[in-house]
Amino acid sequence: MKDYTLRREAMVRDQIAARGIRDPRLLEAMRQIPRHEFVPEHLAIQSYGDHALPIGGGQTISQPYVVARMTELLALEPGHKVLEIGTGSGYQTAILALLARWVFSLERVPELAKTAIERMRKLGLQNVKIQVFDGTVGWSDMAPFDRILVTAGAPRAPQPLLDQLSVGGRMVIPEGDRGSQRLVTYDKTEEGLVRQEGEPVAFVPLLGRHGWEER
Repeated sequence: MKDYTLRREAMVRDQIAARGIRDPRLLEAMRQIPRHEFVPEHLAIQSYGDHALPIGGGQTISQPYVVARMTELLALEPGHKVLEIGTGSGYQTAILALLARWVFSLERVPELAKTAIERMRKLGLQNVKIQVFDGTVGWSDMAPFDRILVTAGAPRAPQPLLDQLSVGGRMVIPEGDRGSQRLVTYDKTEEGLVRQEGEPVAFVPLLGRHGWEER
């Protein structure tokens, strides 16, 4: 079996730390999680490259830096309860699981959810719950959440997700059109929501009742 330790260390050093990500807990999480196990086997050799990769079902695993940047923006603390919209391969889910108390993740493609659950078990991550559901509706039974991370591009932040964010909580979401977005953070205060736009990104569209319609 090929040892990817050096590739993983180089990814963290050259793609993530070199671009200004400094959170030591985040950097260590990305050193620990075997990214090559979250892509189709024939793409494993490319898994630590500076790019996104297809994972089936019309979905992708995000570029390592984008995973790190979105996670950094969440400002996670060990006691946080997190809602992730778009489990995908489960790579981002696994990173969140090392940094938070609980991770609840919703995925609309059953095959991806099934594989992600198997990967969580293999890694021994017992603080993750994954369900197949329309992520734009959220997970009201488990709300409120300290943090919400949306890993697909939305025309706007779905209202159910904002409603399920706790006061003092934060959501990170790509907002824009179907082809390009900007990372946006929402902080919920006693007075309301504070919205801040960040850097440009390109995600697959967020499909669902409060997102884009499927073509």
